[in-house]
Amino acid sequence: MSEFIEVLEVTDNSENEIIKRIPEQGSLPIKIGAQLIVREHQRAVFYRDGKALDAFGPGRHTVTTANLPILTKALSLPFGFKSPFRAEVVFVNSKVFLNMKWGTKNPIALKDKELGVVNLRAFGVYSMRIIQPVLFVNQIVGARGVYDTKPLEDFFRDMIASRVTDLLGETVTTVFDLPARFDELSKNARERMTEDFKQYGIELKDFAISSINPPEEVQQMIDERSGMGLFSDSKDYLQFKAARAMGDAAAKGEGSASEGMGLGIGAGLGFLLPGMVGTGQVNPGQEKVPCPACGAMNEVGAKFCASCGEKMMVVSRSQEPCPACGRPIPLGAKFCPHCGEVVQKKKCPSCGNPISEDNKFCPHCGHDLKKE
Repeated sequence: MSEFIEVLEVTDNSENEIIKRIPEQGSLPIKIGAQLIVREHQRAVFYRDGKALDAFGPGRHTVTTANLPILTKALSLPFGFKSPFRAEVVFVNSKVFLNMKWGTKNPIALKDKELGVVNLRAFGVYSMRIIQPVLFVNQIVGARGVYDTKPLEDFFRDMIASRVTDLLGETVTTVFDLPARFDELSKNARERMTEDFKQYGIELKDFAISSINPPEEVQQMIDERSGMGLFSDSKDYLQFKAARAMGDAAAKGEGSASEGMGLGIGAGLGFLLPGMVGTGQVNPGQEKVPCPACGAMNEVGAKFCASCGEKMMVVSRSQEPCPACGRPIPLGAKFCPHCGEVVQKKKCPSCGNPISEDNKFCPHCGHDLKKE
């Protein structure tokens, strides 16, 4: 009888191994009276002819027709209850499996009340435990000899993504609220998925949403809104943003001279922008104007920046700034309607550019003004 199996046990479960079948394929002769040893973190399921006979909990069990009554009829006539029977035993690891990962393969489209439709990707972890070994083996494992957490993560990923998508669509109105609601959303998602896991003999112990990542352009909008909270009003914020953007753009050149120029431009713009933001003026001869938020050039008259979506300053081709007070005045006006300053200046008779009264020569073309 030495060829018959007399002790059944599994001692080398790896960290992520959920089941191990003895033998991995087919069946083996098990002696009536064999010892079945099941450890605290295990459950053992007997199978014969493809059917589950019984599940055993922790402890040492003697295999008899008393604890496997279904064998009584099969063994009584030909063998007198003494001969071995062919079967297979599946050891199920019943410990809590931690740090199982989930994530959305495709972006989640969320209708945001402030940003419109945005695409999000969500990621997180969960823990689970097998509570109905027979159901789990029949529904998930099948005839596999060894089964670990990796295919189980793949199996549940789409289901989790679907439940999280529904939850976000029903309860979240803007991505600006997400960081403060991760715990609440994680709890609600776990409650929704408890029955989904239970139908496969699994208990969902914990579920956590680790991150919900918007695309880069949406993240920039979130950062912009957070930055606005540091300033007392939008004018100060736009002044700071434009100065920083221009300084960064100029500093992209190579060498210390370019870097110094960038810092100078950024600092100088900080002094110039208060009047520009207050009056909405630009040089009317320019075909493009810079965005006050990102510095990108836009067509004159554009209401929103084509690069970042920031609202542009109102500009007009029919206006120019008063040289005294800086407020907009109609092109060609001789006096400022706001401060009364004389706008029309002496022009060079040769090139037509404006000149000062005390100029002896035109600074633009060199024309001798003393002869005039």
